[in-house]
Amino acid sequence: MERYQEIERSIIKKFRKDIYRLFTKAVKDYQLIKENDNIMVCISGGKDSFLLAKCIEELQKHGDIKFDVHYVTMNPGYNEINKNKIEENAKILHIPLEMFNSDIFAIANKLNPENPCYLCARMRRGYLYSKAEELGCNKIALGHHFDDVIETTLLSMFYGAEIKTMLPKLHSDNFKGLELIRPLYLVKEYSIKAWMKYNNLEFINCACPLTENCVIDSDLVDDDSEVGRRQAMKILIRKLRKEGKNIDNNIFTALNNINMNCILGYKKDGKYTSFLDEYDDKNLYK
Repeated sequence: MERYQEIERSIIKKFRKDIYRLFTKAVKDYQLIKENDNIMVCISGGKDSFLLAKCIEELQKHGDIKFDVHYVTMNPGYNEINKNKIEENAKILHIPLEMFNSDIFAIANKLNPENPCYLCARMRRGYLYSKAEELGCNKIALGHHFDDVIETTLLSMFYGAEIKTMLPKLHSDNFKGLELIRPLYLVKEYSIKAWMKYNNLEFINCACPLTENCVIDSDLVDDDSEVGRRQAMKILIRKLRKEGKNIDNNIFTALNNINMNCILGYKKDGKYTSFLDEYDDKNLYK
């Protein structure tokens, strides 16, 4: 058995409960992949997107749903070390990777050198949607996982003063007919790291010029930018897990269990509604 086959086998055998079963549950529960979909799997070069590629590959080979897949990496200006590492891992994992170039790093760093992350993310999304259109795809799959969801929730509360999260799928506002999906939505990051270590794999972490010292996946980021804030959320969640094993699950579940009778207000489609709007209309003593 070749190495890539052993890696594939580990997903459906050793890590079936913690990875593959949760992957297929998200696909089913959130209706992420349907018959005759044409999906572009975006591979950034990290552990999450490469695992996503292998899970989708497994589902395409052995699942009941028939769909097409393109495995794509956008090169936003990687240095040669990172670029070569991505290509090397694609060969190890036996993924037919297509790489196309852009100059996003250079543009984002020029226009906002102190904190280019927001602009970089927006530009990346635009390039990826355009590439998906070029390939005739109707869906784009990203490697965001369970921890990304609750980290985003806490970031929104602590730094954005609002409660919102990362959804398992959403329609594009600017590219008609394109949908973004997150099939690893229920998979926890420590399971992905365990899979990576079990198979002796190394992936790039962040290839941005601001953090180019983090070539190999690492937990060490000392930065007061958006990257640093998200890292702070990772550390917080790690501590919370030690205090109570269900705390991370409770944060996640709370997003699907909002008691509208006990909140001060909410926004929908840009319109704000206060609890006062209906307060006097309710018969509290009925």
